[in-house]
Amino acid sequence: MPIPKLIVLGVDGMDPAFVERHWSALPNLAKLRDDGVFSRLATTTPPQSPVAWSTFITGLPPSEHGIYDFVHRDPVTLQPFSSLSRTEEPRFTLSLGAYILPLSRSRVTSLRRGTPFWQVLSEHGIPVSVVRMPANYPPTQAGQALAGMGVPDLGGTLGTFSFYTDDPEEYSRSVAGGRIQKVQLADGRAVLPIEGPPNTLRKDHRVASVDLTVDVDPEQPVVRLELEGKLVVLRESEWSDWLAADFPLIPHLSSVRGIFRVYVKQLHPRLAIYVSAINVDPLSPALPVSFPANWSRTVALQTGRYYTMGTPEDTSALRQNVLTLDEFRAQTRIVFDEEHRLLRYSLSHFDRGLLFFYFSSVDQNSHMLWGRHEAELLDVYRAVDECIGEVRRSAPDAELIVMSDHGFTTFDRAVHLNTWLDHRGFLTTKESPGAQTTLGDSDWMSTEAYAMGLNGLYLNMKGREQHGTIEPGIRRQALIANLREQLVAWRDPVNRRQIVEVVDESSATSQNAAVAPDLIVGYARGYRGSWQTALGGVPEAELENNDDAWIGDHCINPADVPGVLFTSRRDRMSQPRIQDVTSLILQRFGVRHP
Repeated sequence: MPIPKLIVLGVDGMDPAFVERHWSALPNLAKLRDDGVFSRLATTTPPQSPVAWSTFITGLPPSEHGIYDFVHRDPVTLQPFSSLSRTEEPRFTLSLGAYILPLSRSRVTSLRRGTPFWQVLSEHGIPVSVVRMPANYPPTQAGQALAGMGVPDLGGTLGTFSFYTDDPEEYSRSVAGGRIQKVQLADGRAVLPIEGPPNTLRKDHRVASVDLTVDVDPEQPVVRLELEGKLVVLRESEWSDWLAADFPLIPHLSSVRGIFRVYVKQLHPRLAIYVSAINVDPLSPALPVSFPANWSRTVALQTGRYYTMGTPEDTSALRQNVLTLDEFRAQTRIVFDEEHRLLRYSLSHFDRGLLFFYFSSVDQNSHMLWGRHEAELLDVYRAVDECIGEVRRSAPDAELIVMSDHGFTTFDRAVHLNTWLDHRGFLTTKESPGAQTTLGDSDWMSTEAYAMGLNGLYLNMKGREQHGTIEPGIRRQALIANLREQLVAWRDPVNRRQIVEVVDESSATSQNAAVAPDLIVGYARGYRGSWQTALGGVPEAELENNDDAWIGDHCINPADVPGVLFTSRRDRMSQPRIQDVTSLILQRFGVRHP
């Protein structure tokens, strides 16, 4: 029997209602609908990308794969940590002066449970290529894979930009997701320290850095950049190509290669230069971004370097007014152009089996454009639509599935859930709620519940939390019923709208009980857990207007933000869910779901 050909395109955040408003502008999606099937795709609870894609990867609900949010919390320390992966330092080291030399390897471990569907296919002899699958870091060791959402930058964060300026109004402020650094031009020259990874070979873990020299033309809006002996000339409002740097760990003996892009925002009368997060170089990867390990290099040699960071669109720079909306959109087009090159490479090397390819651009642009910039967002949808047409022309004999993990809605009002809990006696803080109050200020002996993450609500359980007071059994169930009743009855005093539509229990397995929230809060359209709540903050107000540049979201009642499902075959599924797509893929190859 010949092996079938199946292409699955994962378009993060594609919204069915937006598509339906613009069929005429999306001819390839419209044709796919007419040739096959289009339907809404039920997302997960909660409807967050790492949760939904983990369900797609494994075919399991969150209660079994154990991913509930972008961040989880340690029940003992209550400190947040990345839900997707953990880095373990080398077990054996040798101390030598200021350095600690590893005698064994460090290891990155995925925190997701369950078996990825493409691993099952690979074990049955089906060729698989999985390009930028979210929640696949480090990549599963099956077939060929480039990791996606969850891959950190070289500094170990999910993306930290740098902004160099001689404007005193700029460098007097701090920003989330980046750093502003003061520079001074002397005779038109400045040296910018480009910070790379913490030097884990040093006892003090001092950050390794390299110098980028900038020479500004005194009259023309032109700058010359010098990095490790290589010169680049850029004009004002121009983006550089990838610049590669070797960040020294032990002088003349050991270094780590990273890559970054430079945007020349302004040269006169002030200097303003943006530097992207330092990405892992796919030609010389310092972190496990592909499987086999050298596949990232094989791809880059044919396509050119590309963003390896899991979420490359720099929404933080826009949110912090470092990039304008137009500059942000230009940066996302660079990301998309690289995705397009990766897609063409993938199609040219695909002849049978499974190809999965992921697009991030719709989701990240929707966060910043939704509800206010319809035409600009439609441009992003159009670009993806053109890629879908290219896929069908390139592989006309392949079955095609296009899917998204969730849809979108507006984010109008931020909900400070810990403050609500405090005001109603579920959470007791030693200080009155305020700008700097956190869960660390709580009186745990009189606290029953607290929030962390974008949808998670935790009970202060005895035997789990360090100072837990809630006993399992009747008291726990009574507390859950009370919380659910009061949350669903909560109304916004400004407009009398319902704030929370549903409150679901997580029903985690015993393996995931330590990290799982007890309850998952499903907000109504227009509302979302605040940025402060996600990290355990307890501000003064319960609600406030969202004045952030991040104006669209989906971390609400999952029934309100379904994704999309297109199939080129006319097989209809009744009310399909994300895990049903996983089963469908395995069925296409005659493989049973484990």
